[in-house]
Order: sequence, then C-alpha cells, then structure tokens
Amino acid sequence: MALADHLRELRNRLVKSVLAIVLFTIVAAIYHKQIETFLLRPLPQCNTRAEIEAFSGKCAQISNIGLTTPFTWTLKVALTVGVVAAVPVWLYQLWAFVAPGLHRSERKYTLGFMAAGAPLFLAGVGCAYLLLPTTVKVLISFSPNGTTPILPPEDYFDIATRMVLVFGCAFEFPLLLVMLNFAGVVTGKRLLGWWRGMVMGITLFAAFATPSADPLSMLALAAPIWALYFSAVAIALLNDRRRARRNPDAGLDDEEASHLDLSVEEVAGAAPVEASVAPVASAAVPAARQEQLDDIT
Repeated sequence: MALADHLRELRNRLVKSVLAIVLFTIVAAIYHKQIETFLLRPLPQCNTRAEIEAFSGKCAQISNIGLTTPFTWTLKVALTVGVVAAVPVWLYQLWAFVAPGLHRSERKYTLGFMAAGAPLFLAGVGCAYLLLPTTVKVLISFSPNGTTPILPPEDYFDIATRMVLVFGCAFEFPLLLVMLNFAGVVTGKRLLGWWRGMVMGITLFAAFATPSADPLSMLALAAPIWALYFSAVAIALLNDRRRARRNPDAGLDDEEASHLDLSVEEVAGAAPVEASVAPVASAAVPAARQEQLDDIT
C-alpha cells in the first residue's frame, strides 16, 4: 500500500474507535445517575447509626461547589465509562490496522494478545473498584476528630480514575513480557532470572501508584501483578521449549556458533572408493612414463 492508503486506513480505524467511544459515552450519559450512585458507593457516607459506628464517625459528605460542577462531573463520568467500555472495539481496530502487515502465524499470536488484553484491563478496573472503599477510608482517617470531610465529586473521581487507569495498565505488563518473548527479544530463562528485581519493582510501583499509604492497598495491587508475572514467565519457558524442539539453534546468542552435524551416513548406491580409483591410477602411471620417454627422445 502507498503512504496515502496507509493514512486513509488509519483514519478509518480511528473514526470507528472514536464512534464506539462516543456511542458508549452517550449511553453512559443517559444512565449517569445510576453510574454516579455506583461510583459513590465506596464512600463512607454515614446515613444510619450502623454506618456511623462502622466508620467510627469519620464519614464523607459530597458537595457540589459551583454551578457547572454537576455538568462537568457527569461529562467526565460518561467519557471515562465510554473509553473503558469501548476497550474491545478500539483494541480490535488497532489489531486490524496492524494485521495486514503480519504473517499468518504472527496474526494468530497478535489476535490472541488482543483477545487477552481487554479482559486483563477490565480485571484491573474491577480490582481498583474493589479497593476504593479501603483507599477512601484510609484517606479520611487522617481527618481530625470532630470534623466532617467535604469532598467535591471531581476530587473523588480523579482519584478513582487514576486508580482505574493505573490498575488496568499494570495488569497489561505481563502480557507485554509474553509478547517480547514470542517476538524473540527476551527468553523465558532471562525473565526468570529477573524475578528479584521484578518483585521489588512491582512492589515499589504499587506503593507509588496507590493513593493511600496503607499496605493493604499496595499488596492488593502488587500481588495480582506478581502472579501474572510468574504466569508470563511460565508461558515464556514453555514457548522456548517448543521453539527449541523445532530449532536447536533458536536459543543461541549472536556470538555463539550453531550446532554442526558431523555424523557420517552411508549413501545408498555408492561404489567403493578402491574399485573406482585403482583402474584410473594404473592407467595413468604408464601414460605419464610414456610422456617422460617422449620428452627425453
């Protein structure tokens, strides 16, 4: 394809992705009341005596400050829900744009990666939502006694959005490692050798990514990524073993020499060496002597 055709194809894929996001955003805007109630559920709102005792009197009060705040809040909620709900659509459009330039085996692998990418992202979103109550409770616990935190919905939604995006992208990290292994960039043995640094890096990432400072939220993010990392290492090792059975030189570095087969096999129908060489030698020797005699005379 020419460059203009590639750009036209990219434009069509982007338009389809944007249309899907807009469609889901419109649906989310129609049901924004139910979605906002669902998002605000993790907040400790003390409406009953049981809730006051459960949260030790430290509750949150949502307050809209400003005339345009409710509209801005609704627009942000609808747009975020539209992007998250349209993940399968724009991931497929991304794959459809790249697929024509790939071989048949590469298409099979990339389709599997795209199919696994959407569930992993949504799993990260679900994990973030389950941790929101603990995060909010820990943050509110820093409030002085006898005070009621007044939370603008935009501040709460910013925290929730950051957690959703961080958790969703973090759950995609093991899939990236598997893609690098299938592409031949890194081996499963090397990934396994990095496990100490990976565990430490994932732990530090979880500590900085979670808004609250409690260890429970940090471990709730780090533990699934640890499990996904070791699962990715296992898949990479199995892929390297399969690749080694097909090609013994697949795991060699660029500086290593390939294996040479020096074994001698008998060729069917070949004549013995002595039988074919001896007559030629016996005939060649008198001819050479005759040439020497001719030169002398």
